Amino acid sequence: MPKAKGKGRRHKYSYNLNRKRLYRSARRRAAPRIACSHIRHAWDPHKSVAQNLAEMGLAEDPNKAVPIPKKLLGMEVESDGQQPGKKIVRKPYVVNEMELEASLPEKKSNTLSRDLIDYVKYMIQNHGENYKEMARDEKNYYQDTPKQIKRKINVYKNFYPEEYKDFIASLKPEKMEVQ
Repeated sequence: MPKAKGKGRRHKYSYNLNRKRLYRSARRRAAPRIACSHIRHAWDPHKSVAQNLAEMGLAEDPNKAVPIPKKLLGMEVESDGQQPGKKIVRKPYVVNEMELEASLPEKKSNTLSRDLIDYVKYMIQNHGENYKEMARDEKNYYQDTPKQIKRKINVYKNFYPEEYKDFIASLKPEKMEVQ
């Protein structure tokens, strides 16, 4: 019977690896990584995740927080009229701050690189609306097809409509002088 591959090779021992530290850190209970700053500041490391989230008024399990009604599942179940016990929220400011942050309008971060803007302006200035001619231009370093160039020009039009109108308006007197 043949040997399994890779078993005959001798494994090198890594002298620089601290195995005690690796073993200790794996045993230690890691705290959860929290992205939201409001939750991070209100977090108590001595309590469990469920206790911390319950104090803040947040749900630990979304399936339990917003259950699917039995009617939607096709089963009719009569309720006793009892509501599950409400949990006490000791840190309501966390939810309030998160709602306030979510209601703020988002900043527009639509920007194009300076190189792309210069490229589009050069192409429009020298070739107008002739995309096939633009594709054969020597400054078309990335060998964009006519459709790709058209798409880039449309992106520029959508991101900077006023700047595009001013640019086109400045080109028209130049065209008249040439003719």
